[in-house]
Amino acid sequence: MEAKTQTWEVMPFIVMVIMEGCTIGLTIFAKSALTNGMSPFVFIVYTNSLATLILFLFSYLIHSNDRSVLPPFSFSMFMRFLFLGITGITLSQTFSFLGLGYSSPILVCAMGLLIPSFNFLLSLFLRKKNLNFRSSATLFQVMGTLISIMGAALAEFFKGPLIRPSSHQLRHAQHFFIFSSTPEFWVLGGLLLAAASFSVSLWNFMQKGTVKLYPEPMKVICYYNFLGTISSAIVSIMVERDSDAWKLKHKMELILVVLTALFGGVIRPTVQVWFTRLKGPFYFQIFKPFGIAYATIFGVTFFPNSLHFGSVVGTTITGIGYYSVMWGQIKEDEDKIGCDESSDSLDKKAPLLKENKEMQV
Repeated sequence: MEAKTQTWEVMPFIVMVIMEGCTIGLTIFAKSALTNGMSPFVFIVYTNSLATLILFLFSYLIHSNDRSVLPPFSFSMFMRFLFLGITGITLSQTFSFLGLGYSSPILVCAMGLLIPSFNFLLSLFLRKKNLNFRSSATLFQVMGTLISIMGAALAEFFKGPLIRPSSHQLRHAQHFFIFSSTPEFWVLGGLLLAAASFSVSLWNFMQKGTVKLYPEPMKVICYYNFLGTISSAIVSIMVERDSDAWKLKHKMELILVVLTALFGGVIRPTVQVWFTRLKGPFYFQIFKPFGIAYATIFGVTFFPNSLHFGSVVGTTITGIGYYSVMWGQIKEDEDKIGCDESSDSLDKKAPLLKENKEMQV
């Protein structure tokens, strides 16, 4: 019995480590395709179209016998789903893949780790929380935000020397999986990736409120994916007017579209919803910095001409700031739960205190 319990505790950890490895692997795969001429706009439309189709089928199979009463699909709810689709699909993915085309997977890791810091800054800007410097949770979030921004700036503006210079054969090899970054657009790539992280932060805020109003996460994912795909298609048609750009020129591009749709559109969101219910809202997020190790290992092993010392150091510093912000958020939630429990206990004790006073009188 104890062995089964230990296995059940270890399995989520193993799954999450594998998930981060798959995420970085697909990022490198996408970078290779973009370097070889695939349009990021076309890639986004094809991937999300397939993911939306699979999600609707998957949701129908899961909830075919579900007769739970959901709130009416009003215009305000439609606007929420539209906002989620634009920020979570159109903006975030467009900025991400454009930025990836100008930079490297390690910089994708660095800018992705800014999301908790952006969440914290947005909370302050929207007055969802107040700065209380007497609270250790607030101090850790402030310090973590500053560290994350400094680390991201280091990764952005100081590439540094190559960790392992590529050999002559690798430098001139014409292979699908060989890619190179464009140094003249490196800063632009980082700024686009930072914009993608900010879009995800906006998506996070709207998603939390939407799930409370419409408590069916899988259906929420389906609806905003559908609207995000439509808005992405509109943008892509306006940008990519060459019909040849819409043709998949290699079998590897088709494989990339299918794998990204399955993993990024179906498997990862499903696992995130499942582990959030099982382990809490922060469990899924604490594994994101594992991508630094994967990006470094893959870069040194397969793509030595894309991995720079400054990028790795800056990304590692950003990861430290990421964990500081996350710890502050977890501590803040624990403090809120403690306050709620203490207030509930006082409410329960209040009638008893009143009765004792009346008996004394």
